[in-house]
Amino acid sequence: MTVILDGKKLRDKILEELKTRLEKYTLKPTLVVILVGDNPASRIYVNNKKKTAENLGINSIVINYPSDVSEQVLLDKINELNTDKNVTAILVQLPLPEHIDKFRVINAISPKKDVDGFTPENSGRLFTGEAPYVYPCTPKGIIRLLEEYNIPLEGRHAVIVGRSNIVGKPLAQMLLNRNATVTICHSHTQNLPEITKTADILVSAVGGKIIGINMIKSNCVVIDVGIFKDENGKTRGDVDFASIAPLTSYITPVPGGVGPMTIAMLMSNTVELFEKNL
Repeated sequence: MTVILDGKKLRDKILEELKTRLEKYTLKPTLVVILVGDNPASRIYVNNKKKTAENLGINSIVINYPSDVSEQVLLDKINELNTDKNVTAILVQLPLPEHIDKFRVINAISPKKDVDGFTPENSGRLFTGEAPYVYPCTPKGIIRLLEEYNIPLEGRHAVIVGRSNIVGKPLAQMLLNRNATVTICHSHTQNLPEITKTADILVSAVGGKIIGINMIKSNCVVIDVGIFKDENGKTRGDVDFASIAPLTSYITPVPGGVGPMTIAMLMSNTVELFEKNL
């Protein structure tokens, strides 16, 4: 029988725990989000983060710049936030306009305030086996979801479709750290179905209709990170859920699976950074 991995339910549990955790402190964490331009999807994401933070008692500040803001202005603001003792965590909402080097901007964030876990120091710590200040939100949420449902990782073959710095690469390392055997696939991978059919745990993080019924083996655990609007305007993921779900042991829905966990882990990271700096 297929079990649906309920990210919303676990998110609510985690947020309630974080709220209780923060109640014992007089001071509260402050999360600063930098938003450049007026991308509708980014604005929705930022508003959701702000609302969730405030419900927990986390101070939430959104700094919105026009799309033509200079890179130097962003770097100066990040430097200012790095030295502000009242600021716990800094997040730069991606994507950024093409004239801005996202790596320079992200790399400017202090590793101790890097709530996304994307800076070179935090990434380096992860890939060398040393604990970063915090782990990247989406991979951390996936691991937390697997753990909640007591899905074993040690010795199992995990196939990740997608090699981004945000999901694919850090998730691969986090699975390796838990003694899984990991294969990363991408747009240049040949014979993709032959590889995905060997997966005990299949993670797709591409953002397109890609994983069909011919690509999994029975009782596979399927984690769908992709989310987009299809030709009918319906929100869906990378996985053909209706056809694949009956063959799986566990599967995440879209929406309601990985997405809620990403928000929960952002709040968890904010609280962790806050407590480390007390």
